Amino acid sequence: MTEKLVLRREAWQAMRRHVQRRLPEEACGLLAGKDGRVEWTLGVPNAERSPVIFRMEPMAQWRAFQRIEAAGLELVGIYHSHPNGPETPSPTDIAASLYPVAQVIWCRMQDRWQVRAFRIQAGEVTGMPLEFSESE
Repeated sequence: MTEKLVLRREAWQAMRRHVQRRLPEEACGLLAGKDGRVEWTLGVPNAERSPVIFRMEPMAQWRAFQRIEAAGLELVGIYHSHPNGPETPSPTDIAASLYPVAQVIWCRMQDRWQVRAFRIQAGEVTGMPLEFSESE
């Protein structure tokens, strides 16, 4: 796993639009790229349609993985929203974390979105630097 996640403005905006559109449900999706640099965001429907939990719709998730592989990219992160907090991974998020990639959480606090990245390994959560880039 890389030490930091680098997001271009377009990727940040695409995720923000997705999490906003899915309110009041949790939104979820995949981040594709290389070496911790996000090239694509791929929103995936939340099969739970819930404001407090997400589970990616299996066929949509599988199709997203196929697109990532066909483009020669890698899974570098998973994102989801917490429309009503917390701004950190929940116990459910920690238990369900299966991939050694960045976990990006969008949290809505007083009608403003905040975004943070985390590393979850063997049940341990640590903050991960999230860097924004204007360049390709």
